[in-house]
Amino acid sequence: MAKEIGRSRRLRKKLYVGEFAIMGFEFTCKVDIDSDTQFEEFLEAFADVAEDKNLLISLDNDNEQFEGFVTSHDRYGSATEEDKAAIEAVLLAHSIVSDVEVSKLVDVFNEK
Repeated sequence: MAKEIGRSRRLRKKLYVGEFAIMGFEFTCKVDIDSDTQFEEFLEAFADVAEDKNLLISLDNDNEQFEGFVTSHDRYGSATEEDKAAIEAVLLAHSIVSDVEVSKLVDVFNEK
């Protein structure tokens, strides 16, 4: 990435801009919970992907809607297109999940 004019490397790092920007993405889907066992299997598979890819996921859930925001758990790490594909795949792999939507990657701190 090109160096931003007027900002030192240290300041860019503190502001999470330029080469230090942290990327993440949102996802949303509907969950039809027929049984607690199916839902537990889904959550376990979801957690396994997050752990394998070292992702940090904030979740919001009600009875039907399951949504969240995903980014890397590494201090200056970012979610990647590969991470998006993995999250989308685990959502689509379960019969209790429908209407899956995954957003584009966005700058976590500076999205306008």
